[in-house]
Amino acid sequence: MRIGVGPFRSLRSHNYRLWAAGALVSNIGTWMQRTAQDWLVLTQLTHHSASAVGVVMALQFGPQLLLLPWTGSAADRFDQRHLLMATQATMGVLGLALGALTVTGAVQLWHVYAFAFLSGGAAAFDAPVRQTFVSELVGDENLPNAVALNSTLINAAQMVGPAAAGLTIAAIGTGWAFVIDGASFGAVLASLRLLRVNELRHNARTRRAKGSFVEGLRYVRGRPDLRTILLMLFLIGTFGMNFPIFTSAMAVKVFHADARGFGLLSSVLAAGALSGSLVAAARRKIGFGTLLGGASAFGLSCALAGLAPGYWLFAAALAATGVSVLTFANATNSLMQLTTESSMRGRVMALRIAIALGCTPIGAPIVGWVADAFGPRWALGVGAASGFAAAVAAAVFLIRSSRLKAGLSVVQSSEGAKANAQL
Repeated sequence: MRIGVGPFRSLRSHNYRLWAAGALVSNIGTWMQRTAQDWLVLTQLTHHSASAVGVVMALQFGPQLLLLPWTGSAADRFDQRHLLMATQATMGVLGLALGALTVTGAVQLWHVYAFAFLSGGAAAFDAPVRQTFVSELVGDENLPNAVALNSTLINAAQMVGPAAAGLTIAAIGTGWAFVIDGASFGAVLASLRLLRVNELRHNARTRRAKGSFVEGLRYVRGRPDLRTILLMLFLIGTFGMNFPIFTSAMAVKVFHADARGFGLLSSVLAAGALSGSLVAAARRKIGFGTLLGGASAFGLSCALAGLAPGYWLFAAALAATGVSVLTFANATNSLMQLTTESSMRGRVMALRIAIALGCTPIGAPIVGWVADAFGPRWALGVGAASGFAAAVAAAVFLIRSSRLKAGLSVVQSSEGAKANAQL
């Protein structure tokens, strides 16, 4: 699959520049909220309970699975810009409300659980439309580049957000990080409002019909490549992408770091991911080999992080983990969108997100329990195993595909020989 040149070519689009600017501000606020939320639960509302952080993650990402029959269909059916404005505004209001509870000292653990579930519900509708909306901004020809640049923005924000959260918590308190997050959604709402609507490249919309979700499942069932990608996402998304548990438990229980040290680890992880996203933006070819390499590197880097004897070596391993997980995630996003019919993209991407994030309710409590019962290093061992298992799945698909191609080549050669004999 050949991609054009120029790692920043999507920024030539006026609409994409507006979207990117608003998304950057909003993403910084989101990463501040996530860091503050984990810190609040781990140090203020519980006594260093990694299991409680796992429950919050489960509630936050669980709606991706619970609402799957409706989220992808909504992305394929409704005007994507208007739907994004609704979901972004909802998440902004929820952030401000949690901030008010925390600033006033009224927040309790069940409040965090409730807001995690509500914001997760809004995010479940937001995620598939936000990912497919990119093609309306830049078109299919620049889609892989725009996906990579989106990851660059997210990871640039992740570099700034956790560190800013650590400083905010230390200076004025945890609640103000939530307030800043709520206010940051105003930036993306403004960018959506200011887009040149006549320049959007609207994807095909589907009509309301019963069984649209089932139709999406049938489509994926008939695609071995999509099934393999989803299996890999299940493994890494369920047991590997539990970074709030990994970083918070290692920071507090192993290295005895303060809020600044915890925030720095999240920023280091993001720095690695940012490097990976810039490489992905310039990449000329994306295929299953990219998935295999990303999954293998993820397993290895998680293993090294679990074995790291000191804080800074752990941080270095986290940076490598960021590069590998971004390589893997971007490849799944681009491959699934580019090889899927435009009218099915919302449902397919909703399924992707639901499996990558919505299976967190399965994995996060397990990984949190492992961290509490056996130690954070063993939890990272679970993440390493998920990466290696996903790499095996990619390798099996590549072997089967090569055998199938070889078989087809033999059949075609045989048919050609028969035709020549008849002539």
